[in-house]
Amino acid sequence: MASKSVEIEIKLAVRDAGAVRRGLRRSGFRPAGREHERDTVLDTPGLALRHAGSLLRLRRHGWRWTLTYKGPAATDTRYKTRPEFETLVADGNRLLEIFANLGYRPMFMYEKRRANYRPARGRGVASLDVTPIGTYLELEGPRSWIDRTARALGFHPQDYITESYGALYFEYCRERGIKPANMVFKASEG
Repeated sequence: MASKSVEIEIKLAVRDAGAVRRGLRRSGFRPAGREHERDTVLDTPGLALRHAGSLLRLRRHGWRWTLTYKGPAATDTRYKTRPEFETLVADGNRLLEIFANLGYRPMFMYEKRRANYRPARGRGVASLDVTPIGTYLELEGPRSWIDRTARALGFHPQDYITESYGALYFEYCRERGIKPANMVFKASEG
């Protein structure tokens, strides 16, 4: 199954995951699955996709694989808005071999433990992501839905984060004087 859409999302840094979960339940959200995700970002050695503002990502979640292409983000300072094409993949490891032969290599890997929540009504999804650099709430849906949901959970527009997990990770490393590698859990954390 393939899909094309425009992704509109924000992230919010979460200090108290329990409070966010309780707030989601009070706001009528229901759990919609938990999974461990491992994402591999692919690019050419010259970083052609990154320089074009695009992303090619292979995600493994459970036994499933999903390939995603994200186009350049629109100029929108409050939300991250970009075209997104996504499809399920039968064999992610074989696809990595195909991409390698086309000149695309894994450039960055990142992991998260994700709990998805769906509202009783309306379009949108709230994902509570535990990552090696902190916990984030990702809200994806129409702009007005994002604003209402964030407000109901005690967040404000100035709390909105539009950077990718990769950008957040590299900033985290820079602030701490850590040499960046991949944003993955240590064996004891995963």
